[in-house]
Amino acid sequence: MNRKEIVARIKNEKIVAILRTKNQADVSKVVKIVLETGVNVLEITSNTPGFLEEITNARALYPDKIIGIGTAINVAIAEKAIAAGAQFLVTPNTNVDVIALGHEHNVPVLMGAMTPSEVCIAHENGADVVKLFPAGAMGLNFFKALRAPLDHIDYFAVGGINPNNAADWFKAGASGIGYGCVVNDAKTGMIDFESTKKMSEDFLIKAKAH
Repeated sequence: MNRKEIVARIKNEKIVAILRTKNQADVSKVVKIVLETGVNVLEITSNTPGFLEEITNARALYPDKIIGIGTAINVAIAEKAIAAGAQFLVTPNTNVDVIALGHEHNVPVLMGAMTPSEVCIAHENGADVVKLFPAGAMGLNFFKALRAPLDHIDYFAVGGINPNNAADWFKAGASGIGYGCVVNDAKTGMIDFESTKKMSEDFLIKAKAH
């Protein structure tokens, strides 16, 4: 798929699962659990151990899914991720050099931004989607105020979004949502795989309702 086709699919799916773990050994199991719920777009963050290898593995095992890199904060990380097979780049920050690199390789970029200036810089430099981050910390009222003069831009809200408030963000004008798909047990800190599965199932329901 080319860049435009990937962007269209991401926007159509409306949710991006964000996979961040402390142990590489957990990655493949989480990928399997999340993608088998029906989630079709997943990013593996650059601060996950072995993220490049895991992107390559996920691409090979799930050729019908869209697998990208998260926390691609600079060109160096983005270059390695593209070489590993990442189909899209996601950043928490506004770095237009990452957009240029992605587009040079026909790879879309979901660029992080928070302020009106960052949003405009990202959009004017060709970001395929503006990732509003950290959305939850800023709140719905902030997003509504930001979007009022900038409603020609597609936003994915990321950070602090959960199944209970996802509908509110869609209603406020978010085109999509990125969510942390790994759920850890509050007592042990270990991954709760059943809750991880349910998290993605719940987000799928919210996405399909909008």
